[in-house]
Amino acid sequence: MAEPVSRQTIGAFLGALGARAPTPGGGAAACLTGAVAASLAGMVVAYTIGRKDAEAHRDRLEDAARRFEAARVVLLRLADEDAEAYGVLSPLLRLPESDPRRQAELPGALEAAIGAPRAAMAACSNVLRLLEAVEPISNRNLRSDLAIAAVLSAASARASAWNVSINLPLVADAERRDEIESDTVTTLADLAERARRVEDRCRGG
Repeated sequence: MAEPVSRQTIGAFLGALGARAPTPGGGAAACLTGAVAASLAGMVVAYTIGRKDAEAHRDRLEDAARRFEAARVVLLRLADEDAEAYGVLSPLLRLPESDPRRQAELPGALEAAIGAPRAAMAACSNVLRLLEAVEPISNRNLRSDLAIAAVLSAASARASAWNVSINLPLVADAERRDEIESDTVTTLADLAERARRVEDRCRGG
């Protein structure tokens, strides 16, 4: 990408995303979705801090605000890292399997290409855990926003998991493959359950 996602306008990013170019692609879109979720969660907290009925929870809410902001920054950075990793991996995959450069560089390139979406999944997991924690003390007038933040966090993680699974068969170490696959399945199940709980509680008013 010409410049970091965090410095692009929404229109510029979407224009680049829709162009016939390898990056930005699905990984960046997934990460940006997670960043939107973290920002939306931060808005809910911002509208809660200062309310009389939430004063007893001010410290928790201010901590949550900082953590949501940190997640937004991380996910934006991961959008760029995902694109960079693909930029390294793609030309290596076009080389013959017997090529010395491919053999030497592919393991590291795969770790980076799989590592970025796994990190995005972890960031989304943290956002959802935090959403669960602040839901009972958040401004009830914004419960739809809180629920949407949960939905987007889960969607971001599910989308990121695709960039893990698409590259996983290329990992030569079978034990490592199994470890990553198992962790991905477990993480997605946990995320889905957390998002469901947040939505259910938000529906309850």
